[in-house]
Amino acid sequence: MENDLPRRREASGLSQGELAEAVGVTRQTINAIERERYDPSLDLAFKLAAYFECHIGDIFEPGENNDST
Repeated sequence: MENDLPRRREASGLSQGELAEAVGVTRQTINAIERERYDPSLDLAFKLAAYFECHIGDIFEPGENNDST
């Protein structure tokens, strides 16, 4: 899943660890999401969107390799 998380995080002046702490996950989880190696749970996606005061779709977008079936 493609995402805009690194840009939003950096624009907010946050480290991966700070963002992770704010949403209740590990820094490694944030790193994996940013590198598009891990798709967040729906709960985590909602937490990230709430943190950045935006819609989930503003941060995450299905990539070309995602099957929608």
